Amino acid sequence: MESPIRPLPLRLTNSLSNRTEDFEPLEAGKAMIYCCGVTVYDLCHLGHARSYINWDVLRRYLIWSNYDVTFVQNYTDVDDKILNKANSEGSTMEDVSEKNIKAFEIDMARLHILPADKMPRATCCIPGIQTLIKELETKGAAYSSEGDVYFDISKAKNYGQLSGRDPDEQQQGASGRTKEGEEERKRHPFDFALWKKTKDGEPGWDSPWGRGRPGWHIECSAMVREEFGKTIDIHLGGGDLVFPHHENEIAQSETANEAQLARVWMHNGMVNVGGTKMSKSLGNFTTIRALLDSGVSAMTLRLFVLQAHYRKPLDFTAEALEAASTGWKGLNAAIGLGDRHGKSLGWGSVSPLADGAATHQGSPRGEELQGLEQRFINAMDDDLNSSGALAVLFDLAKPLRALANRLDRGDAAELPAETLDKLASRWNLLRNLAAVIGLRQESESSTAEVDDAAIEAAIEARRAAKAAKNYTEADGIRDDLTAKGIELIDKPGGVTEWIRR
Repeated sequence: MESPIRPLPLRLTNSLSNRTEDFEPLEAGKAMIYCCGVTVYDLCHLGHARSYINWDVLRRYLIWSNYDVTFVQNYTDVDDKILNKANSEGSTMEDVSEKNIKAFEIDMARLHILPADKMPRATCCIPGIQTLIKELETKGAAYSSEGDVYFDISKAKNYGQLSGRDPDEQQQGASGRTKEGEEERKRHPFDFALWKKTKDGEPGWDSPWGRGRPGWHIECSAMVREEFGKTIDIHLGGGDLVFPHHENEIAQSETANEAQLARVWMHNGMVNVGGTKMSKSLGNFTTIRALLDSGVSAMTLRLFVLQAHYRKPLDFTAEALEAASTGWKGLNAAIGLGDRHGKSLGWGSVSPLADGAATHQGSPRGEELQGLEQRFINAMDDDLNSSGALAVLFDLAKPLRALANRLDRGDAAELPAETLDKLASRWNLLRNLAAVIGLRQESESSTAEVDDAAIEAAIEARRAAKAAKNYTEADGIRDDLTAKGIELIDKPGGVTEWIRR
């Protein structure tokens, strides 16, 4: 497989140094990435969509650039917010978590976000969490207080290095998710909980410090160490996690491990609604589910997110979303040209794109297309400049969109064979580069005409084809369902679920 042309190195903005740096992983050609996941107490909102679309693009681009990527993203499935939700619903922490994990999986699949290689849960990492706390205690960096255990920030080297916070400047709620009276049990306002004593009726685990549950920050530190070891290449998260969460991760991990936690820290900007920070209290809070169910297509939302640089604030307005929708309609028409009209254009049988992340298939023929591909690479190598990458896609799409519009109206192509051949190469480059940033053709046809029984029958036929190693037939069944607006979600254990897009 030919590697992409790369005269310049991939450069990423490191929040730790506040500089854009050459990406130099621990091991050449590999990338170990940890992404902070959701606290599963409710449906995901636009802020989650922005974050996970951005990090999906990073992952896809690294894979396309021939990196061996291991991507881990956690679930926080024990937390005050989950307990409060369970109490309000008359349910349990486990039921609330499972319901919202299921909803998360569906939302991410609709947004065409690759499932993480591993998705550990905090509740499954309790032994590792307790071991890490014991190590901190042995080093004199943790202390007990009335059944709670806190990290002593005075024992950390360079506390505040990520956030720029001065620990000598007291701040209300510095521990992140604090309870009333907790500040009185701490030696310093910035000290944060590693282990919390449980109240009667709350879920908990036995420990050397009494029955309790982990603090928020220690969960990620333990899961990173359990999945990767002491040091990873990239740690991802939203800008709202810089302090206290990521600052505290660094403090406890590096104190315990005596090694750097992450070589690169990357954070995405926040989502505003009409210039105002998105907030439930302000009534401008929108979930992914509600937005997609309202008729906004998944690829429109993805395009909207990628029009802004991942580090910049993203202002969500109806006007901006409508503009993204218009842009996507044209781009979608171009991306779908070969699938709809390939045979009539003499392009032969069009092979479907493979599931998962795209891999580089070799540079295109001709100076113009090679130049466009290089522009795409240059943009992405420049700190994931997705707007620059989109500009390349729109340039590629212009003649294809015009041709698609003519053919959709029933007009004949009436173009020389040489021109059609060049357009075929252009289309192949367009759909492959679009796949690198997770954009794919969307069908405008209604899914209402496809009944549930027919879908289940198709899924069973696909399962049988895969069992017989007839992957061409299996892919064809999937693509037929996709064209009808049916999204398949392959789960562990050979289970396939589906949703209507």
